[in-house]
Amino acid sequence: MSITPLRTADELSARTRAGRRAVVMTMGALHEGHATLIRTAREIAGPDGEVVVTVFVNPLQFGAGEDLDRYPRTLDADLKIAEDAGADAVFAPSVDEVYPGGEPQVRISAGPMGERLEGASRPGHFDGMLTVVAKLLHLTRPDIALYGQKDAQQLALIRRMVRDLNFGVDIVGVPTVREDDGLAMSSRNRYLTPQQRRTALALSRALFAGRDRHAAQEALRARAREVPATHARAEALSALGESRAAADAHAVAKALPGAPSAVRAAARLILDDAARQDPPLALDYLALVDPSDFSEIDDDFTGEAVLAVAARVGTTRLIDNIPLTFGNTIGAAS
Repeated sequence: MSITPLRTADELSARTRAGRRAVVMTMGALHEGHATLIRTAREIAGPDGEVVVTVFVNPLQFGAGEDLDRYPRTLDADLKIAEDAGADAVFAPSVDEVYPGGEPQVRISAGPMGERLEGASRPGHFDGMLTVVAKLLHLTRPDIALYGQKDAQQLALIRRMVRDLNFGVDIVGVPTVREDDGLAMSSRNRYLTPQQRRTALALSRALFAGRDRHAAQEALRARAREVPATHARAEALSALGESRAAADAHAVAKALPGAPSAVRAAARLILDDAARQDPPLALDYLALVDPSDFSEIDDDFTGEAVLAVAARVGTTRLIDNIPLTFGNTIGAAS
């Protein structure tokens, strides 16, 4: 039996709950990335639980000149994707249902973290996002809510809001789903012409270049830690035909970590080249940040980090990121 969308809060609250409720919030135009979120929610909720998908294009998240009016609205297709992925219900309210008194006078503030990167490029975006997430969490009353890691700053802010304001819900981040060519799945990808898409691939290629440089740096550092970089070691490695490796290991052992700067530089080379393509890529930002507050990390940083990028190709703005770990783990998180 096909899912019939629930349009009002009363319809949603009238549902009989059984087991844990997992919620996946979307703005519609569902694709495989959303389907992965829904399938993950289904696994977490279990056969006795319930998966609710929300479909709502939130006007508070769109600034002047952004694509609110042309944002794709494909509810019939969304219902099919949600059902096939394991959803039990779809909550698709109108703007008047979510904001019955017009735009809310009281909103959630994203604070300093919401003013960086995406927040600097899109003033007020995160205040609008957190406000609607808070409302939808109250309306759906989930035990678990799932969000994609592609929107890393959004995910970090939601986690912070839930922690700081004592929302009784577990937040689960789900890894980014990519197209076969590496482009992160997004509802906005459909706006790209074939030529623009070729240029847009620089986002993921830049992240992968940074990841590869990071993996090489961490591997050298680990090698240098295993055996002291002495003259005797260099001679022993040279005898094995590894004099260059010995020199690299010695240099890494003596130098400051420096990996964050090298990661940024490797990614930037790809983006600079894409800026000269036809059509060109217009970089908004490339950042390597601490996910706890989205501030830039220094070269002596250790721990989890996020390499993030945002750019425009034509009139389409795209974002992407990958997680990295500095200091202890060889290679990058996938």
